[in-house]
Amino acid sequence: QVQLVESGGGLVQAGGSLRLSCAASGRTFSPYRMGWFRQAPGKERVFVAAITWSGGSTSYAESVKGRFTISRDNAKNTVYLQMNNLKPEDTAVYYCAVQSGALRSFGSWGQGTQVTVSS
Repeated sequence: QVQLVESGGGLVQAGGSLRLSCAASGRTFSPYRMGWFRQAPGKERVFVAAITWSGGSTSYAESVKGRFTISRDNAKNTVYLQMNNLKPEDTAVYYCAVQSGALRSFGSWGQGTQVTVSS
């Protein structure tokens, strides 16, 4: 069973930047994709970004395109989310997850890390 641990959240002013990390544990780790999701208070968890583990192909939610960048370090079993030009509406708990196969759903959710953007 893969375990994911997110870190890097915090409080930042609008226009600022944060870099989230998600480290995966496990003897063998080779998912199809890794993804970031977020959940704002009173709202459902939504997709933010994802990256394929082998080729590094990326996809983003429209709301973060041009501001967020997802990357991975295969040697460290870690995925990152660089968040620039943060807005108050980016405030949420951010989660990472694993998609083990192309036809599978994301799972093995981490505990989440809080990102708060003040105006």
